[in-house]
Amino acid sequence: MLLKRIVTSVVLLIVLAAVLLADGVFPAGAIATAIIAALGLREFYGMVSKCGRGQPLLWLGTVLTVLFVLEPLLDWTDGGILLSAVIVLPLIWIILLRRSRKDAFSSWAFTIAGVLYLGWLLSRYVALIGMEYGKEWVILALMITFTTDVCAFFSGRLLGRHKLAPSISPAKTWEGAVGGLMFATGMGVLLAWLLGLPLSVWQAALLAALTSVFAQTGDLVESLFKRNMGAKDSGRSLPGHGGILDRLDSVVFAGLVVYYYVIWMT
Repeated sequence: MLLKRIVTSVVLLIVLAAVLLADGVFPAGAIATAIIAALGLREFYGMVSKCGRGQPLLWLGTVLTVLFVLEPLLDWTDGGILLSAVIVLPLIWIILLRRSRKDAFSSWAFTIAGVLYLGWLLSRYVALIGMEYGKEWVILALMITFTTDVCAFFSGRLLGRHKLAPSISPAKTWEGAVGGLMFATGMGVLLAWLLGLPLSVWQAALLAALTSVFAQTGDLVESLFKRNMGAKDSGRSLPGHGGILDRLDSVVFAGLVVYYYVIWMT
C-alpha cells in the first residue's frame, strides 16, 4: 500500500508539472482543475446517494461546478449571479422536473454543498494562476500540502502516541500533525526562496504554517464527511490513496489560504 501511495504521488506530480508547463499555450491549469472538480463531485454525490441521504443532481451540479472553476477566466460571468444560480436552479429542478419528492431538501442541500466545496474552493487555484507569480503560488500551495501529507503520515507512523481526533480519523495523531506542520513550514520557506516569491523568511514560514494547518483541517473535514456517509474511501480511482476526493480534501483548503494571502498581503 505504501509503495502504491508513493508511485501514485510521483505520477500525480509529473502530471501537475506537465499541466503547469502547458498553461502558457492554453488554459491547461483551468481545464485540468475543472475536470478534477467534476470527478471529485461525482464521488461526493455518489457517497450521498449510496448511504441514502439524498439524490443530488449530478449533471446540473457538474455544470455549475465547472462554471465556478472557470469563473475567474470568464469576463462575462458575475459571482453573485452564479451563486444565485447554484442556490435556485437545483431547487427549481427538484420541484418541477423530479417525479419523486423524497429527500427533496437534503438532495437540494447536498447538490449546493458539492458545488461550493469543489467548484468554489478549487476556483481559487484558477484565480491564482492568473495573478503575478501565479504558477509559483500554485506550486507553493500544492507542495506544502504534499509535504504535510507525506511527513504527517511518516511522523505519525514513527512517533504517533496521542490521537488527534479519534472520533473522526482514528489513525491521525498529534505527533503526525506537528511533524507535517514542521516539515511543511521548512518546505514553504525553501520553495519561496527557490521560486523567487515576494516573501520574507518569516512571511514564508507563517504562510506555510497556516497552509499546512488548513490542509490538515481539510483532511479532517473530508474524514468527517465520509464517516457521516458510512464510507471508508471516496472511491478507488487512485491506487493507494482511495478516490480523487481523498486527495482533494487538503488541497481545497490550502489553495484558499494562499489565495487570500496573495490578494490581502501583496
